[in-house]
Amino acid sequence: MIKDYFFLALRNLKKRKLRSFLTLIGIIASISTIFVLIGLSLGLQGAVEEQFRTLGSDKLFIFPATGFLGPPGSVGGTILAEKDIETIKKVKGVEDYSYFVISNAEVKFGDEIKYLAVIGVPTENMDVFTEGGAWSAEEGINLEKGDSGKLMVGSLFGEGKVFSSSLERGNKLKINNEKFEIKAIAKPIGNPADDSSILIPLEDLRRVFKISERVDQIVVKVDEGENIFEVAERIENKLIKTRGVTKKTKDFVISTPDELLESFGNVLDIITVFLIGIASISLFVGGVGIANTMYTSVIERTKEIGIMKAVGARNSEIVKLFLIESGLLGLVGGIVGVIFGILIGNGIEYIAINNLNTNLLAVETPLILIFGSLIFAFVIGGISGLIPSWGASKTNIVDALRYE
Repeated sequence: MIKDYFFLALRNLKKRKLRSFLTLIGIIASISTIFVLIGLSLGLQGAVEEQFRTLGSDKLFIFPATGFLGPPGSVGGTILAEKDIETIKKVKGVEDYSYFVISNAEVKFGDEIKYLAVIGVPTENMDVFTEGGAWSAEEGINLEKGDSGKLMVGSLFGEGKVFSSSLERGNKLKINNEKFEIKAIAKPIGNPADDSSILIPLEDLRRVFKISERVDQIVVKVDEGENIFEVAERIENKLIKTRGVTKKTKDFVISTPDELLESFGNVLDIITVFLIGIASISLFVGGVGIANTMYTSVIERTKEIGIMKAVGARNSEIVKLFLIESGLLGLVGGIVGVIFGILIGNGIEYIAINNLNTNLLAVETPLILIFGSLIFAFVIGGISGLIPSWGASKTNIVDALRYE
């Protein structure tokens, strides 16, 4: 019997092709929008989780509480310094450490000038800095102790996406009018900010930029077998004592990859819910369109409904017929919306990789998302047709048969 209802519903929709098509537009737009937003959210979360996994579970990150990597003077004098590193490396459970300082610079190649981020790292502590896979040399070798006047450039330099020509090992760059030689080109990290940055020995950066003590971030590697949270607490207590602050007034933050990932995930969830809320407005409009179509259909088929009831059709059967019809409208809109969503998502991913040089805007389309979208569309269609279907079932037989 249900099979017959589906055939009847399909026949009725085919009779009203233009109206059905116009009704579908709202559902298609809303389902494709929601599909793309959730797919991008899942993809972004997966890409970020992968990047954090490469950092390892044995790392701590320490940076000023007033802001990460702010320019000199932007944090009201609250900075980390090399004396803090001396404190940290004496803490029980600390196996190794690294740190860096970052500044913006005028970078010149030939006659071209760009303003780029330059990162200074102590070459004797490069292992911890590169252990997570970031700033690993693809061409040449990583910076080593004694590499004054040498630098490593991000992958976009080698692809010709920073300057008009591709750079190679041995090319010379001027950083704030001081010459440096390219020793290595890094593997792609996955975001344009990092892949267009420059890595130089910390001693060179302090000299060129006249930065004496400032440290922008410290990376601590924890001894194997040590509890990372206990080590973090020891470091916090030591820094509180040496920096002359209290737990309430401390001017630094200690984070693990999991904590950073959780914070990022919370922000991402809020943004996703907000965007889906906006997209749901179009879904509501699409549902109103289905309800309007079903009301019109009920009016047009008043005599047909009367005949069906005259030959024995029950109210519940009339309701089922119209509910299936409205549900099919939602389902067809959902199918087309999912197809459009996949195409749009893949287009965004392609543009992100090839034009924006980032792999963070990847799109994930798990089967649960596809089937969930289709079921959701069918349910929205059914709900939108609920009141018109109930109204059709209450049609008076005598009035319906006399309806012209």
